[in-house]
Amino acid sequence: MRDFFLSRIHAFGHALRGWWYVLRTQRNAWIHALATTLVVLLSAWLKLPARDWAALILAVALVWTAEFINTALEAVVDLASPQHHPLAKVGKDVGAAAVLIAALISVVVGLLILGPPLWQRIKLYVGG
Repeated sequence: MRDFFLSRIHAFGHALRGWWYVLRTQRNAWIHALATTLVVLLSAWLKLPARDWAALILAVALVWTAEFINTALEAVVDLASPQHHPLAKVGKDVGAAAVLIAALISVVVGLLILGPPLWQRIKLYVGG
């Protein structure tokens, strides 16, 4: 049983190193981190209900997951094909497209959920 828990702790460490690798090496990850922070702060300020939080968390997780998978795919492609190859480019481009789709969908979800209460709050502050 002890070995099982130790192996889980080590696995968790590998996952954290992977997360840190993405943050260190992927410029878009910092954009995702900024967007995540803004969504969380805005959601807290607007006092969103739990169902809205759940949808936003899923949208954020979708983007981060796509970014992590894309980064892993790029690393594996670079390892398998150090020279430029048309299929390596296809793999990388499709991975990037997955991140783009996830990000765009997350923006739509964010606007649908955050837009109306944010607009109401803005109207209150500007006297509308």
